[in-house]
Amino acid sequence: MGEICPICGLPKEICVCEVLEKEEAQKIKVYVVKKKFRKFMTIIEGIEKNKLEKTVKELKHKLACGGTSKEGHIELQGDHKSKMKGLLIWLGYPEESITIV
Repeated sequence: MGEICPICGLPKEICVCEVLEKEEAQKIKVYVVKKKFRKFMTIIEGIEKNKLEKTVKELKHKLACGGTSKEGHIELQGDHKSKMKGLLIWLGYPEESITIV
């Protein structure tokens, strides 16, 4: 028998803790700000700190842009507001928790 999840007590193969964490997550807010030299930056707030690095890596790869995660939010270079909802849903975040401003 495989490893047992310490949170739910189910075997790791059928553990649903990660899915439940995403469903219980805070509201995710996506908006665009204008930075120096009239450059746009997409900001994503509300993603849990332990998921930030993985999420920012996937988003940068899919959008072919630069970016970082700092101070509890994600910053991506450019205006990606129109594509962001679909990408976050693809990454497993629930649609009803995503707000595009």
